[in-house]
Amino acid sequence: MTATINPSSDLTTEPLRSRRNHWNNQVRRHAFMTPDKPALKFLGQVTTWKELDERTQAFAAALHRRGVKFGDRVLMVLLNRSEYVEAVLGANLIGAIPVPVNIRMSPAEISFLVTDSGARTIVTETMLAPLADAVRSSTGAIDNTIVVGDTTNESHLRYEDLIAEGSVDLPEVDVPEESVALIMYTSGTTGKPKGAMLTHTNLQAQAVTCLQALQTSRDEIGACVAPMFHIAGLGAMTPLFYMGALSVIHPLGAFDPDDMLDILEQEGTTSIFLVPAQWQAVCAAQQARPRDLKLRVISWGAAPASDTVLRAMNETFPEAINVAVFGQTEMSPITCVLEGKDALRKLGSIGKVVPCVTARVVDPEMNDVKPGEVGEIVYRGPNMMKGYWQNAQGTADAFHGGWFHSGDLVRQDEEGFLYVVDRAKDMIISGGENIYCAEVENALFGHAKIAEAAIIGRAHEKWGEVPVAVVVLASGVDDLTLEELESYLNENLARFKHPKDLVIVEELPRNAGGKVVKPTLRSAYGSKDAGLAH
Repeated sequence: MTATINPSSDLTTEPLRSRRNHWNNQVRRHAFMTPDKPALKFLGQVTTWKELDERTQAFAAALHRRGVKFGDRVLMVLLNRSEYVEAVLGANLIGAIPVPVNIRMSPAEISFLVTDSGARTIVTETMLAPLADAVRSSTGAIDNTIVVGDTTNESHLRYEDLIAEGSVDLPEVDVPEESVALIMYTSGTTGKPKGAMLTHTNLQAQAVTCLQALQTSRDEIGACVAPMFHIAGLGAMTPLFYMGALSVIHPLGAFDPDDMLDILEQEGTTSIFLVPAQWQAVCAAQQARPRDLKLRVISWGAAPASDTVLRAMNETFPEAINVAVFGQTEMSPITCVLEGKDALRKLGSIGKVVPCVTARVVDPEMNDVKPGEVGEIVYRGPNMMKGYWQNAQGTADAFHGGWFHSGDLVRQDEEGFLYVVDRAKDMIISGGENIYCAEVENALFGHAKIAEAAIIGRAHEKWGEVPVAVVVLASGVDDLTLEELESYLNENLARFKHPKDLVIVEELPRNAGGKVVKPTLRSAYGSKDAGLAH
């Protein structure tokens, strides 16, 4: 869609721009109404709503001067910091599209994103500038490299120098809600990453979902711990923008539960999202040395949580609302929520579908399955992505039958609670029986000797395929036998679902997004020559 741009501030343009429902106008609203209220805090540095609005406009104007136009892509190669937020908002202000990049990617992987997205501007920081330069050199496609912090490279543009230029010549740009706000690349565990196009409407639907699920208030002090290059990071900020609440941004690095708790106490943080492994460490550290915390909402997701972890969370933070969230990048991302009151009663469930989302559980012919039966969960709703960037076939496949296909196989109980049993592509068929890897993995997570686990299929002459467990042992554990595993699993799984071989590894192979790369495991341990085949 063509933007309406009028540098002379035509009054016929302004009403259009002012009524748009996206995070730029929310920042603008708070800048008018509560200008001195803190919006962001990073390493002790506070940015008020007025300052955020001014810096956002200045960055937008700087991009515009350097040829960035409506619809152009801007690559974001940054760690968590306030400038990340400013740069995203600034790009959006003129209709440009930020492309967050996982900084753990290799130069070759990032170069693919540059080529695929067509980005010609990179925003980075001092520590990551060599990575950005390597990408610029290999692609020859980057016109502008903007660096937050110091740089000695004369070809770089210093971020603060751009902010100092001001915004007097910033054009008015009407950015419709259906414009793309972000291109978030999926992790690509089975192929090249695909760029999910998330619109401003998608992100506002995410905000409404979080406002309802997390009961976000105007006085919220939210912790942004997840990387901003994941939708979990930027998505968690949408309700705080809506309410004009404070986001305390945590730097990326090795996770230290004691440091985290000290910061939560110091900042008076009221809401935080962590993955179960982090919650386990945080609960232990808080019980060992209690802090005076103000946590009102504790949320978790991205991996299964055992009953041990859930009980520890409830015992350690009895006054907090305990919420599990589930979703995926293409859905902006939350689709299901499990409230704390149901966490132990419905252990293993991802909860119920959120109000903004319509969902069905279907068979391969798109027929609804009965409660208790396994099918793929498919979605519709205002938080559903626009499609994959320049990938017509991938988009058509994802929206087959008029619904977004998640790739998640689930079952629904009589009360409407959903349980993920596997990713569709990871299902094992053994002797005509379906074995869902996620179900077996969830059972293994509860074993005291296992820290991490992945299930793969191995070819078998009689059964077609059999499951194999690849595990990382818990700290201090030296050994685990298949026989030990058998006796434990007898209480949790039907015997045909039990792993027929056990492989112990130092670590599981993961991609830059942290997801286990099962093709690598199948290559190493999936043949009958790799282990037991009887």
